[in-house]
Amino acid sequence: MATDPTKPKEWDGVVSTLYIFIDAFNLAKEISSVTPARAVFGTVAVILTMIQESFANRQDCIELGQTCVEICCVLDRGTKGKEAEHLNQLVRDAINRAQTTVAEIEWNVKKQSKRNLASRLFHAKNDKDKIAGWVSDLNKILQIFRTELAIDTNVTASGTHKIVSDTQNVVSKSHNLLSDIHQTMVKQQEVSDGQDPPAHTSVRGESLPRPPRACFGRDELIEKVVGLAESLEPFALIGAGGIGKTSIALKVLHHDRIKKRFGDNRRFIRCDKFPASLPHFLNRLSKVVGAGIDNPEDLTPLEPFLSSKDMILFLDNAESILDPQGTDARKIYETVQELSRFSNICLGITSRVTTVPPHFKRPIISTLSPEAACDIFYSIYDNGGRSEVISDLIRQLDFHALSITLLATTASHNTWDHARLAKEWNIQRAQVLQTDFNESLAATIELSLTSPTFRNLGPHARDLLGVVAFLPQGIDENKLDWLFPTIPDRQNIFDKFCVLSLTSRSSSFITMLAPIRDHLRPQDPKLSPLLCTTKDHYFTRLSVFVYPGEPGFEEARWVVSEDVNAEHLLEVFTSTDMNSDVVWDAFIGFINHLYWHKCRHTVLGPKVEGLADDHHSKLGCLIQLSRLSYILGNFSEQKRLLSQALKLAREQENDSQVAHTLDLLSDANQALGLHNEGIEQTKEALAIYEQSGNTNQQASCWNDLAFLFRLEGQLDEAEKAGLHAIDILPEKGQEFRVCQTHRSLGRIYGDKREKEKAIDHFEKALGITSAFGWQTELFWNHYSLAGLFCNEDEFNKAHSHIDQAKSHTADDTLYLGRAMEYKAYIFYRQRRLEDALFEASGALEIFEKLGASTDTVRCKVLLQWIE
Repeated sequence: MATDPTKPKEWDGVVSTLYIFIDAFNLAKEISSVTPARAVFGTVAVILTMIQESFANRQDCIELGQTCVEICCVLDRGTKGKEAEHLNQLVRDAINRAQTTVAEIEWNVKKQSKRNLASRLFHAKNDKDKIAGWVSDLNKILQIFRTELAIDTNVTASGTHKIVSDTQNVVSKSHNLLSDIHQTMVKQQEVSDGQDPPAHTSVRGESLPRPPRACFGRDELIEKVVGLAESLEPFALIGAGGIGKTSIALKVLHHDRIKKRFGDNRRFIRCDKFPASLPHFLNRLSKVVGAGIDNPEDLTPLEPFLSSKDMILFLDNAESILDPQGTDARKIYETVQELSRFSNICLGITSRVTTVPPHFKRPIISTLSPEAACDIFYSIYDNGGRSEVISDLIRQLDFHALSITLLATTASHNTWDHARLAKEWNIQRAQVLQTDFNESLAATIELSLTSPTFRNLGPHARDLLGVVAFLPQGIDENKLDWLFPTIPDRQNIFDKFCVLSLTSRSSSFITMLAPIRDHLRPQDPKLSPLLCTTKDHYFTRLSVFVYPGEPGFEEARWVVSEDVNAEHLLEVFTSTDMNSDVVWDAFIGFINHLYWHKCRHTVLGPKVEGLADDHHSKLGCLIQLSRLSYILGNFSEQKRLLSQALKLAREQENDSQVAHTLDLLSDANQALGLHNEGIEQTKEALAIYEQSGNTNQQASCWNDLAFLFRLEGQLDEAEKAGLHAIDILPEKGQEFRVCQTHRSLGRIYGDKREKEKAIDHFEKALGITSAFGWQTELFWNHYSLAGLFCNEDEFNKAHSHIDQAKSHTADDTLYLGRAMEYKAYIFYRQRRLEDALFEASGALEIFEKLGASTDTVRCKVLLQWIE
């Protein structure tokens, strides 16, 4: 095994200097208001940490470290006290170039370090050129900074390589920088916490931070955690940034029962306030618990102190040391695991990463209740009572604690009333979640994106997050291969998103909190290649022709679980690609998918009606929307849409579309009770189909006439029309229309009181639907048989068939409502009014929720009868 070569005495001074700079730049990272600059500070701190732990080549490593330090000092002077938007574009570009360069150097340093993991050394001879190359890259960045920022720095004694004088010079200036940053951070923390400074403060951190003034909606969770602590159970509070983990931890530490149980032996370590290395962690642990042992190498020298008394110890923001890809990650993990095994210590963790040692209890931290979320807002800014405007904003923020706090703080600082706050939110969204003191949700989220684990996920990670953020439902885990076929290791990437608490799992979907979504979604969808590719995959699926009995019909049921995603994509891209055939074909396919598999309203109607009359897709889209209105029972809306479509079809002299639209208008008038108008429209459509020789459509018209004649009481005419439809339909290939016609004849014979003939036709219809597995048709056949037996006062058979109809509603709540309504009618006929009231009330709730107006009116009439 390689051994560490003897280092000159000056090396100890260099290492001390590097420790100081590592602390300084981690502190600078916390207070900088320029996100890329924060990333540079953090990355340089990581590079310096690896230098002081791993490099053997003294002179080269000092030059590399010196250049890192110079860059950060220039960057600090050029950006201190400034907002990102106040820097000119050249400066922003320079900072972004610096971020890219130091990130690449960090990756290479880490790669080289891993190569010699056993000895933790870099062999000077082999790596001298690499180090010189990195120094050269950094010097180019330094020159850019000095040019763009017009700033010079006297950090180093230029032109000399004397270790002692370099160290003394650098230490002197680093102390000034560290002091300046630390003072700013203390002031910033006091303001952001909204509380008075602690009675005693200690650089070593022995004193507990004060608890938050309020921690709304967490009483039950706090009690659960207090119970775990009293039993000395290790536990971890894991969740997304800003969900309230630290507030809960501090409330627990200051809880009366915890004070009584542990007295002064309550300890709190902010793990993001020191570099993520084992020596730093052990050093901080020694200081915070009061052991007084400098630079322990492991827990052994601390063990007598740690095991001497019962203690509760919180590791706050532990993701910074438990990130699996972080420096010393495995050693720190093992040390934390060992610490949790002390029988007298209750170890608590707050973390964004889920990679905590086993046996830690993990109480679920949910988002807030609406009441608690409102309490947070109004505890910060109550300018005249509660309003629905604020409740709506809070809902849009997914009841996320930090977001609500920032929203209320921004409103308070600007003295906005509720209307102004809502207006600014609608315009700026995530930008509103930024206070006058540089607290922002964006900074919290970006902190997760700078973690080693996230940065190791490769170039597609940020874009994948953007797709998750863009889609309201997130991404179905079972469809990763379909959506992202070209991205390697995609399952692992999505797993890591959940590990980092950037996303969460809901059923089979990977999703995220609304405030995180607002920050990460692409501002211009067309400029995101991965999102456009995802859109293409959805639109390709929507373009599949959907019709019972045709290939792909059952596969199209995917829309049941992803309809909201598909609708959102269409809502966006029908605006950005208004003349695209692909987009409007996908629109028509989407409505067709809803018609057959998930009957519900869509927000896309105004998009279609807003198109110019000469738009190539308007006619087809109007017809599809009308079909959806029909299946939802909104027959007046259906007729209105079809009247527009018929006008366009006649203007275009498109006979087939005229006939098709007339056929659909006939259905609307039939449902509205305008039977004679429907008969005339069907006859006009029939004449067009006879002229074109389309026998299948002729059969459909004859079936419609049979239905209309029946409703008008002309049962003989209805029977003739139905039988004629059966005669001209082929035995094979048109089974769906044959099934519908048999059902029409079954109803006609039922009205004629020819029960056996009626049952014969219903059974033929059932035979076809059972063979093909058409759930909707099975529903209507059993529904119709229930009506036949109810009219015959055979109520047991009627209940049996309506129950079977219910079993075929699947995910279609509209059909479920109609089955419940008819079951209520059967109970009403039996005079079982309590049962009837229960079923009818449930049906009405479904209809009102879906906005099915005709069904709602009809069901209310039934309820009046029952009551």
